[in-house]
Amino acid sequence: MMNTIKIEENILYEDKDVVVCCKPAGFPVQTRKPGCMDMESALRNYLAGKGQGTYLAVIHRLDQPVQGILVFAKNKGSAADLSQQIQQGKMEKKYLAYVQGKPEEKKGRLVNEMEKDSRTNTSRVVEKKTSSSKRAELDYCVLKETEEGSLVEIHLHTGRHHQIRVQMAYAGMPLFGDTKYNLEEKEKDQWQQIALCAYKLSFFHPATKKKMEFQVTPVGNFPIV
Repeated sequence: MMNTIKIEENILYEDKDVVVCCKPAGFPVQTRKPGCMDMESALRNYLAGKGQGTYLAVIHRLDQPVQGILVFAKNKGSAADLSQQIQQGKMEKKYLAYVQGKPEEKKGRLVNEMEKDSRTNTSRVVEKKTSSSKRAELDYCVLKETEEGSLVEIHLHTGRHHQIRVQMAYAGMPLFGDTKYNLEEKEKDQWQQIALCAYKLSFFHPATKKKMEFQVTPVGNFPIV
């Protein structure tokens, strides 16, 4: 697991209102661990070094093992606008996942009730609605099949804790490298890079209202698209 990065190499776009960057796998968005760097702190240091001040708002997050695109706000107005876009479903996030298995349905929608267990930092699907469960919904599309599994594009409609990892595992398509929810990987008892990347992000610029679209190519244990 990494604890340092050259943040300048990970920035995809920057102006006075937003900064868009690609988070490497194994690097946290935010952390409370002393002496451990995270994306938020690295970006604050970067902005301070340029004399721009240190205001930075975390708009959305990725699990520490997951790589992919994030947008941060550089002022309160942009933060409010981007947060509202998330609430209204105007910010679109798509992921690439390399999963075990080859689903019969190459396209589909998964809808489940999920519960989070804060004590173990895990989530699970429950069969029926409970007082603590939340609806989780995503669309998936198989892009490519290999001997081992399938490369899948996933479009999230909700943002639950570990949602993709939990729902895909529950549907019989656990992610390669996922030592929490893939039983075969868990038995290996060693850290692996999870095959999940937030590879596409689109939103409307909070000041210009122009649609912004970004895409990255995942690195690590992914088959070539």
